[in-house]
Amino acid sequence: MSSDDTLKVAVIGGDGTGPEVAAEGIKVLKAVAKLEQIKYELRDFDYGGDRYLRTGEVLPDGAVDELGRFDAILLGAVGHPEVAPGILEKGLLLELRFRLDQYINLRPVKLFPGVKTPLAGKGPDDIDFVVVRENTEDLYAGMGGFLKKHTPDEVATQTAIYTRKGCERCTRWAFEYTRKRNMRKRLTLVAKTNVLTFGHDLWWRTFQDVAREYPDVETDYNHVDACCMWMVKNPEYYDVIVTTNMFGDIITDLAGIIQGGMGVAAGGNINPEPGGTSMFEPMGGSAPKYTGKGVINSIAAISATAMLLEQAGYQNAADRVMKAIQTITGTKMKSQSAGKMGYSTTDVGDLVCEAL
Repeated sequence: MSSDDTLKVAVIGGDGTGPEVAAEGIKVLKAVAKLEQIKYELRDFDYGGDRYLRTGEVLPDGAVDELGRFDAILLGAVGHPEVAPGILEKGLLLELRFRLDQYINLRPVKLFPGVKTPLAGKGPDDIDFVVVRENTEDLYAGMGGFLKKHTPDEVATQTAIYTRKGCERCTRWAFEYTRKRNMRKRLTLVAKTNVLTFGHDLWWRTFQDVAREYPDVETDYNHVDACCMWMVKNPEYYDVIVTTNMFGDIITDLAGIIQGGMGVAAGGNINPEPGGTSMFEPMGGSAPKYTGKGVINSIAAISATAMLLEQAGYQNAADRVMKAIQTITGTKMKSQSAGKMGYSTTDVGDLVCEAL
């Protein structure tokens, strides 16, 4: 938080429907800030596919340093049909995660009232857990290369990087989060120690070492394939999961579907250190086919705004937004699918504001 207690937020609408849903998140932020008497400053940045096509650069020189002077970033979505896959994701998302040291990826997995899940017989009380994903190491570190590229003898390597520091700081944050989250206090490490016997052995040993400092937290371990099965069969078992970058990327998409679809899933890329800049986003992607039609679901972007408020220390405001979201999904919206909500993108934002 800035020295004058003003919440400073950078807004990157991004591509496709990203600017539309980000606008609804900001609408709700303004409404709850007025109710809670929160001082804030907002600044828009045009980073994304259109700028890249216009200038040839994803982030201009000095952009990361400038964004690092904000308390938080609210991101709409990244992904442009005219830009090759990987350019924006690596040049914007991964660049910000690594350069701003956002080493925690936080993904709440909560089924809201009125939202349908593909899991028969499961309701909001059954699907309510959190995935803590390490966010700056593993295969995403970009270590690797090609030998004899474009020949029949081509070799490609992609090396997963794990450090004791990276494992420990993520694990310790997960233990602290589990301790505060509720009365269950169960933390499950998800890895693949029986096959990935070097990097995941480091994760296992680090997890055991840190666990000794948290005797009040129950610990458990799942191989990642077993976790995928149990997440579908018995999602109510999980409280908090801590996992690696790659496995976290995969299982949170599975988790997004069981909570009703990516249109309601939000996440945070968090630098928990004092003065750190964190970034919050809906998980649904840019959905370019819906751009400008006003039919995309803005619930995830509004949920991301609630996460932003919580991490910035405004717990009451965050709670009000989450309560309002659940009121709307449970009493107003016909569906969470684009075009089937019974309301437009902006209507959803208006309804949440009214419910505050």
